[in-house]
Amino acid sequence: MVTVTSYQERTSLEGKNYFALELQSDDLEFVISKVTGRHYVTIRKCWISSTFNEAICKMMIGKTMQGSIAKVACEPYEFTVPETGEVITRNHRYEYAPVEIQNMERIVNQEAVFS
Repeated sequence: MVTVTSYQERTSLEGKNYFALELQSDDLEFVISKVTGRHYVTIRKCWISSTFNEAICKMMIGKTMQGSIAKVACEPYEFTVPETGEVITRNHRYEYAPVEIQNMERIVNQEAVFS
C-alpha cells in the first residue's frame, strides 16, 4: 500500500502547470550509511504526475491505494539524505508500481525459476 502525503505544483518542459502527488510506502527499508557504517531506517517516497486540480490534490492527501514504490535503475546523480544531510551518489530512482505490475513481475520471476 502507498499513501498520498503531499502535492506540488510543477511546470512541464512545455511551460504548462500541473500537479504531482507525493506517494509514501508503508514498508520500512533498512539502509547502511556509507559514511558512518551505521544502520538507519527510511521509507520509500516518489512523485507521480496527475491531471488533478489543487482542490482534488488536497482531498487526496491521506488516501491509500494498492501498489508499492519500486527501485528503478537510472543514470547516477547526487542526492542529499534529508534525515542525515549526507550527500550520496545514487544510480536509482523510485517509481510507483501498481498491483498489476507487481503481479506480472511475480509471474515472470516464477516462470524463470520453473523454466
